[in-house]
Amino acid sequence: MAKQSGQKAKLLLLYRFLLERSDEAHPVPTQELIRLLEGEGVSAERKSIYTDMETLETLGVDVQQSKGKGWFIGEREFELPELKLLVDAVQSSRFISRKKSGELIGKLEGLTSRPQARQLRRQVYVDRRVKTDNEGVYYAIDQLHTAIAENRAVSFRYFDYNVHKEKVFRREGARYTVSPYGLIWADENYYLVGWEEGKEALRHYRVDKMAALSVTELPRQGDGSCRDFDLARYGQKHFHMFSGREARVRLRCEDRYVNIMLDRFGQEAMLIPDGEGRFTLTVEAVVSPQFYGWLFGLGSGVELTGPDWAVEEYRNMLRKALGEK
Repeated sequence: MAKQSGQKAKLLLLYRFLLERSDEAHPVPTQELIRLLEGEGVSAERKSIYTDMETLETLGVDVQQSKGKGWFIGEREFELPELKLLVDAVQSSRFISRKKSGELIGKLEGLTSRPQARQLRRQVYVDRRVKTDNEGVYYAIDQLHTAIAENRAVSFRYFDYNVHKEKVFRREGARYTVSPYGLIWADENYYLVGWEEGKEALRHYRVDKMAALSVTELPRQGDGSCRDFDLARYGQKHFHMFSGREARVRLRCEDRYVNIMLDRFGQEAMLIPDGEGRFTLTVEAVVSPQFYGWLFGLGSGVELTGPDWAVEEYRNMLRKALGEK
């Protein structure tokens, strides 16, 4: 590297060295910085390093000196606890494949020093979560967000797996045309909520079961329910994202279930005291076998009290499960 061009790159090189190698617990000595610069063909003296650090600080870099030990970057765009949270989010997301998880975590490591990056990498080795093998999910989500932003319909094929783990396409492989209105993260999966052409209703689809997704030139379609679409409310009503009959459901619960109900239906749910140690709430829900299964799993402390047809369906399900006639 020519001397003149090397001197122009000096500040950038120092900034890179500090980003990669330093943190509060690992300051880089001045002599080490001089050696690293020489490795890039840039000469430097101890006095000039101090001047360069002042210049970096003037430019907004939080350069700090640990007395007698060296230099380090103090405040960064992302602090280590924040990066750990992001790594955990990547690892816990089933829709991100193991390969893509490794790539994303590698990029997150680049946002901190090498010593701290090793703390992030250790988190990868303890992961045992089930991950999707569909590499296309990551890019499909980006396409769906683009379609929503541009008010355009999407087209895709939709599949299930058989006992041999082979893809079996629904409708004999015919393409779905759907106007997307939102994406929901539920039960460790991403779902697209949209208006399907020919069905004239809002439905939802697992993104990892889509194939050959494309954004069309068709404008989004829908009715009044789409114009007033509330993504959070839709997700609250659909238990485990299964379809069923929509209804206003009344539940009578012991007080110990307050937190569970608020977690499920949100802080806006109205809890009404109903006798000592109990309360009732009325919520909008899509009643399905999955809803009844959730209710059963809560135990005897929660009672379904309405509507009558739902109460009867629930009792019949329990009788069947217990082998009663």
